[in-house]
Amino acid sequence: MSTLEYNHTISQMSKSLKPFALKLTKDAEDANDLLQETLMKAYKNRDKFSEGTNLKAWLFTIMKNTFITNYQKMVRRGTFIDTTDNLHFINASDAEITNGAYGNFALRDINKAIDNLDDVYKTPFMMYFRGFKYHEIAVRLDIPIGTVKNRIHIARKQLKEKLRTYRA
Repeated sequence: MSTLEYNHTISQMSKSLKPFALKLTKDAEDANDLLQETLMKAYKNRDKFSEGTNLKAWLFTIMKNTFITNYQKMVRRGTFIDTTDNLHFINASDAEITNGAYGNFALRDINKAIDNLDDVYKTPFMMYFRGFKYHEIAVRLDIPIGTVKNRIHIARKQLKEKLRTYRA
């Protein structure tokens, strides 16, 4: 695909990106900014696009990732941290000092509760806890994805019951 074709295709697809930007930002001006930033990144990173793949999906991914990055920056800007020697959060409402013993007890009880789960439930639960997606667990354990979801649900339910003393 030539540069001219690439640029033309991207400008044509900007019409379908606009509603997605509006859905993400819920503001017309922010949506326009997001769309513009997405298109700039697409033009700038043309060399990273693999010809023969779905250009539209690539653009939507750029937009989603740009939105998430901008959102995270905005959240970080809203957190004020006092960098003096005392290392206090500004406007902290409660001063609380803990020695960590309660956390150690809780962690020990959580690990014990997980160890007491049947392997049928513990294995998919721990895989999910470690970051595996449902479909990855299904493939690795050679079971249907619905079974994976059900076993993780049952494991959570059992853990919730065993650890109810820690409910706030």
